[in-house]
Amino acid sequence: MATKPPPEVKQYPEDSIEAKAYKSVEEIPTREPNDRNRLGFHVWRWLTEKNNTTLDEQIKVSGARLLISEEEAKQQILTKLKELNVTLPQS
Repeated sequence: MATKPPPEVKQYPEDSIEAKAYKSVEEIPTREPNDRNRLGFHVWRWLTEKNNTTLDEQIKVSGARLLISEEEAKQQILTKLKELNVTLPQS
């Protein structure tokens, strides 16, 4: 039985909103790397969906096991998004 190599992972362009959302959580300490991926996905949802949620709600809903407080994570994310020139939702 032959095993095929896994498919290549196609990265988002550096200037895309997806890349910026995931970049905003790169330095957040979490228990496992997948926690950061979930958090990045929820930041992206907050930036793109018009569902009137807050970043606080998205951090909580992500279920990411943070090694810092949710408030510290929020501040780090907002700071990084501003550095990346991302327009933040009005919520």
